[in-house]
Amino acid sequence: MTQSVQPISADELLVIANNLLKQHEDYLPGVKADSVKQRGDVLVFNGDFYLDEQGLPSGKTTVVFNLFKYLAHSLSSQYRLSDVS
Repeated sequence: MTQSVQPISADELLVIANNLLKQHEDYLPGVKADSVKQRGDVLVFNGDFYLDEQGLPSGKTTVVFNLFKYLAHSLSSQYRLSDVS
């Protein structure tokens, strides 16, 4: 069964993505996807990765990375950005 891929604006997709984040069992309060880019067939989500004062990964960084990876895996097969220039 083939699922159709829907075009969507970045703003609309970020609303969906941030709602998904809040429902994830590993969600950390304050984690938010601030931007999304289309890289081929993959949606890449970005936001605060909670680096320390020296710009190095903190204890939260791995969790946040995995949450953004979850978004890419979950949403890339459903959506394509319609406002890609």
